[in-house]
Amino acid sequence: MIDSFPAARYCFEWEVETPLRLPSFAGSALRGVFGAALRSVACLTRQRECGGCGFQRSCPYILIFETPLPETPEGEKNAPIAPHPYVIEPPPWGERIYHPGEALRFHLVLMGRGLRQLPLLILAWQRAMAHGVGPGNGAARLRRVELVEASGEREIFTPEEGIVREHPQEVTIPPWEERRSLPLHLLTPTRIQRDGSPLGPDRFTARDLLVALLRRVHSVARLHAPSPMVFDHRPLVQHAERIDLLQDRLTWRDWTRRSARQHQEMTLGGVVGSARLSGPLEPFWPYLHLGQWLHLGKNATFGMGQYTLAEGVP
Repeated sequence: MIDSFPAARYCFEWEVETPLRLPSFAGSALRGVFGAALRSVACLTRQRECGGCGFQRSCPYILIFETPLPETPEGEKNAPIAPHPYVIEPPPWGERIYHPGEALRFHLVLMGRGLRQLPLLILAWQRAMAHGVGPGNGAARLRRVELVEASGEREIFTPEEGIVREHPQEVTIPPWEERRSLPLHLLTPTRIQRDGSPLGPDRFTARDLLVALLRRVHSVARLHAPSPMVFDHRPLVQHAERIDLLQDRLTWRDWTRRSARQHQEMTLGGVVGSARLSGPLEPFWPYLHLGQWLHLGKNATFGMGQYTLAEGVP
């Protein structure tokens, strides 16, 4: 059972300096400029490619952005892609142009070993946004970074002060309150696959969601927790058959991103909307609570699979 997990959500607030245009879902665009800037500030050798570099095992860029797959015990399968210790939560859905003087806000979630790199990541984001993002390379200047807590937001960094103030970097799992159902609000496209095929609202089940969530928490904890967190989630997979997903307003939402590696546009999509999980939910409570930081499903790194369990969220 998980009682707590090293993770924190940060709000980056910017002042736009030149017109900045973001697509409907900006997670991929923000991730692209962030990765390039992080490599430029972290790389010691200035090699064109990371392959063959003798510093890979200690390089923060590799840890954060090109996370290598871990070694697996004999007989155990590895995930096709290692989870990264960060998630970008872009501004709310909708294409928009930000004009000079306007504020731009988005969130960054860090987990496990990624939390130690926060000062370097702030520097990388400053460089990324100064060099420009989106069509026209719109630029912005960092105003502040805030820690997002249940009670509100706490300022932990300003460029003028130049240091990151001490702050808690842990998600504590609150006690379970007996109930038969939980609200589920999928805020960004949640792409969960079964047999290699993405699941639409008509095929999406509680078991699919819970198994994807268990795998996500397990893989992040195993690879990025400061101390190895290995737990057997397999008994819960069978238990997930007892949980129902009561659909309310679930729909499919597509969006398009340009892949720099494949030099082509890719259409991605997932399920969004509201539903309720119903049944004996207590064993899943720690994972469901923690997943609000970690996200779930494909492409969680740039913001897909974000959800909340808060009552009354539209």
